[in-house]
Amino acid sequence: MLLVEVPWATRVWALPFLSALAPSERYAAKRGKRHKKITEWAWQLLLLLRRGYPQREIVATADRAYASLKLLTRCRSLSRPVTFITRLRLDAALYEPAPPRRPGQIGRPRMKGERLLNLSVVAEEPNTVWKPTTITNWYGSGERRVEIASKTAVWYSTGLFAVPIRWVLVRDPKGEFKTQVILCTDLDADPKKIICWFVMRWQLEVTFQEMRRHLGFETQRQWSELAIRRTTPALLGLFSLITLFAHQRMRHPAGTFRRQAGWYQKAHPTFSDALALARKELWAQEQQTFYGSPWEADTIKVPRAYLERLTDAVCYAA
Repeated sequence: MLLVEVPWATRVWALPFLSALAPSERYAAKRGKRHKKITEWAWQLLLLLRRGYPQREIVATADRAYASLKLLTRCRSLSRPVTFITRLRLDAALYEPAPPRRPGQIGRPRMKGERLLNLSVVAEEPNTVWKPTTITNWYGSGERRVEIASKTAVWYSTGLFAVPIRWVLVRDPKGEFKTQVILCTDLDADPKKIICWFVMRWQLEVTFQEMRRHLGFETQRQWSELAIRRTTPALLGLFSLITLFAHQRMRHPAGTFRRQAGWYQKAHPTFSDALALARKELWAQEQQTFYGSPWEADTIKVPRAYLERLTDAVCYAA
């Protein structure tokens, strides 16, 4: 999904644009097929995206399930690397960079230097320097004051790859959440920017919730694999199309739309408003959109004010 700032909503929305059906390991074993991990699917989609946009800066954010040394190495090995941001375990094995080779030194080059303290220990060290920082739109709940500490290291696991990373420790001065650590494959990235990028990932959950509520996502009645492969990407794309449609209408001064609820104050339009606007536009152009021959020649006149109130009510009830 593309994480983009929507001006008329004054927040970041996650817009689906590329999807892949990733069956579970049990599904593959039951059918005698080779199971492909979600990290493999992620790499293929990122590679496709990089080939389509070779000059664009790409920053991928994901949860801890994608914290794979193989995936991070692949992202860094591209001619124009993809910056990857995800969670890191507090007990991850971190090392100093490998020392430079001496003149005439033989043997395989070292992949890492000396072992560093676990980040769980660093978080409790009294000499750790914490920097107070304000993060805007902290998981959709407004500004949040946190403390961060950041350095670079090499993440390595025996038999796998050695990946240079920048780690960022995040702790709450109020103690309302546990200390966590975020990694970034761009060593020069600003720690505050890394945290801002990562918390934007919460909007993916918001998009899935809106799609389940308004578009019937994950509630389809198909049981065949082919039907699911057809319907699921179509619903994902529909979310983005409705958002783009609403964005075009919001460019005009008279395009503001927002229906207030009786139990809370809604300051900005939501996806339900965008969906209602799309329905209203289509129904207003019924003769062009859903044209059909009338059964009766008699014309029934309906007052315009009554018709607009009825249409507005049905837009949100449909």
